[in-house]
Amino acid sequence: MSPDDTLPSPKVLIVDDSRMVRATITKHIRGRFEVREEADGEAGWEALLVDPAIQLVLTDIGMPRLDGFGLLQRIRESKVHRVQDIPVVIISGDEDDAARERALKLGANDFVAKGASGTELIARLESLVRLVHAKRDLEESRAALATQSPVDPTSGLATPSYLTRHAEQEMALARRHQGDISVMVIDIDHYEQLIGWHGARVAELITRKLSKILTTKVRTEDTVTQLAPSRFAVLSPSTDLIGCCAFALRLQRAMDKLVMTYRDERIRISVTIGVASSAVDGMQTVAHLIETASNRVQRGVAAGGNRVVADKGEVDQTMVDRLTKQVVSIDHALLQIRSGAADEVAERLPEVIATLFPLLALIESRLHCGLPLEQLKKYDKGPRFGNDDTEGTQTFV
Repeated sequence: MSPDDTLPSPKVLIVDDSRMVRATITKHIRGRFEVREEADGEAGWEALLVDPAIQLVLTDIGMPRLDGFGLLQRIRESKVHRVQDIPVVIISGDEDDAARERALKLGANDFVAKGASGTELIARLESLVRLVHAKRDLEESRAALATQSPVDPTSGLATPSYLTRHAEQEMALARRHQGDISVMVIDIDHYEQLIGWHGARVAELITRKLSKILTTKVRTEDTVTQLAPSRFAVLSPSTDLIGCCAFALRLQRAMDKLVMTYRDERIRISVTIGVASSAVDGMQTVAHLIETASNRVQRGVAAGGNRVVADKGEVDQTMVDRLTKQVVSIDHALLQIRSGAADEVAERLPEVIATLFPLLALIESRLHCGLPLEQLKKYDKGPRFGNDDTEGTQTFV
């Protein structure tokens, strides 16, 4: 290997208000690691933002301006991926068990006593650096795999790239058959606060729980993907806006009732859901529908979260119930049957029969084929229109 090919030493940021402690640690690890020193958490935080070469942080707890807890919390809540995932080792003095427990909950990776030997310190740091490199290699492998595979190997959900390809196929089918396609974007409320309160590990478990709920609740023809740690998207072909809103409300209520327990601590979870539909928001692209639904999520979060938002604002059960009583679209029902969603049609057979009854009566009067009109007549209550701006809308859930 030529000198130009020599790999740089990993860079460690040492944050401690004691010059003697910093000098001792630097003496132990210099030669194996490049070192940057800062005297308090605020200066350490600024160094992390401007120096992308830093691969590991060693920090004391008790410091002026910003202590070690504050620095650790900022790191784990950072929007910058390289900062958020950087390993953090606490330089442990005489802190009690409560301080160690708090640091672990905030996401500390390890503790090193201030009197630790140079051999022990180097072994700990090199182990964490190897972990960083392994994680980076894994992420790169996953990214490469995601461009080829329809399923994310970790979550078991569809990859975003597969969703894009599959969604455009579904959109083309919807255009051809004058059908509808809907999208939900689901965001876990207060996700950054959940990380701060309970730690990154608990937040990850909550994400997995929502992922599992989604995969068990959606239809076979629906596609679920994870857009971000706290955000999911569901693509629902042959589903109109009201049908999608009805499902979103059921999901939102189910999450609101869910209570998770971690180390004897009860954690309540809620979600905000944005809904968009090609019939209402335009038959453009699925990317446009996802963006529209995401914007509605932001509106819901700004209003306090734990709600479903569609084109006209917040959705509630009363609105869904009112709109589902409109005359059903037989064309839409037939499209759903052809696409494999017969169960959804079966759920609304009374409305379908009521819509078809005049036609069935005409067929029987001309062909005398033995249709059970008396049995079906109880569903014929005539057209049911509301007295608001949705009058005349044809919907089918």
